[in-house]
Amino acid sequence: MEKHYVFSAPGRTEISGNHTDHQCGCVLAAAVNLETVADVQLNGSNIIRVRSEGYPVVEVNLDNLNVVEEEKNSTAALIRGVAAAFVQRGAVLQGFDAAVHSTVLPGSGLSSSAAFEVLVGTILNHLFFDQKLSDVEIAQIGQYAENVYFGKPCGLMDQMASSVGGMVFIDFEDPQNPVIEKIDFNLAKAGYALCIIDSGADHADLTDEYAAIPNELKEICKFFGKDVLRQIPEEEFLEKIPELRKHVPDRAILRAMHVYEENKRVKIQAAALKNEDLYAFFHFVKQSGQSSWMYLQNIYPSGSVMKQEVAVALALCESLLQGKGACRVHGGGFAGTIQAFVPLKQLPKFKSEIEKVLGEGKCHVLDIRPVGGIRVQ
Repeated sequence: MEKHYVFSAPGRTEISGNHTDHQCGCVLAAAVNLETVADVQLNGSNIIRVRSEGYPVVEVNLDNLNVVEEEKNSTAALIRGVAAAFVQRGAVLQGFDAAVHSTVLPGSGLSSSAAFEVLVGTILNHLFFDQKLSDVEIAQIGQYAENVYFGKPCGLMDQMASSVGGMVFIDFEDPQNPVIEKIDFNLAKAGYALCIIDSGADHADLTDEYAAIPNELKEICKFFGKDVLRQIPEEEFLEKIPELRKHVPDRAILRAMHVYEENKRVKIQAAALKNEDLYAFFHFVKQSGQSSWMYLQNIYPSGSVMKQEVAVALALCESLLQGKGACRVHGGGFAGTIQAFVPLKQLPKFKSEIEKVLGEGKCHVLDIRPVGGIRVQ
């Protein structure tokens, strides 16, 4: 009988640090109890074959691990990119069949792509590389696959949270050696539930909107002769705004202001959680959400009037919470999901009222998963 291996990688939730990771900033993130699982069996060939529920079979031949332009924005691109990164590090890979099941729904804002990248990286690390790579390195490989092979200029937060597990503060000032600090905080014990609310808008076709954020910030960095905002002192940036406005759109300047302030907020929130100061934590969750709406401007696609699902979901949450807990846009924004911290006493009514407007099953009550990508058996 052929031997089967089972692997799992979690989805992630961004607690704070909206669009800071691609600027070498700071984030608070957590792995959640929604996962992507693979039942793996070696197939004696040079082909990785993935069967995901509800999708066509994807095959990647290990004889060609170059970037394939026609498969950008596809699952095959992610598999090929992760495999290529392992080969570059000296791994000798073999083909396998993987039956994949995921509770991290695509477009949910819980980063199904990062969970899949971490899953593939965990499989290759365990089966073909003697577990030589750390959780951090597997996350970096996932980002490489998404940036170079898939074609999405994402930061490293999604992959890192999925790979490392638990709730973590991450400082990406040196992206090759990020500072990672686990935060031991029990939200339920403090009397709150973590909810991710699906606004009903699909973010699958919004790559250009997401890409515009790092691209606009890149124009600012170019003005200063730097690569990322983290390398530009905030005082210097503020002093140069009059001159900057002659070279970059005002929206780019507002987005940069969001990133500078968001980095400060993340550090304060991490300290607040360690001190079990929920009042301060929620205060800055709200500030983060307001900044994302006003300055980062990632609540709905540019120029959209008829469809503003995320904005409606946020307004609905604020109305229901009545000043308790907090809510904010979640992840990349523009569509997808929002995040809410809801008092447990209010949770049944909150969930019922949200789903009355947005639809049944749209309010997900989550737990934080203590581990990242793992071999289950």
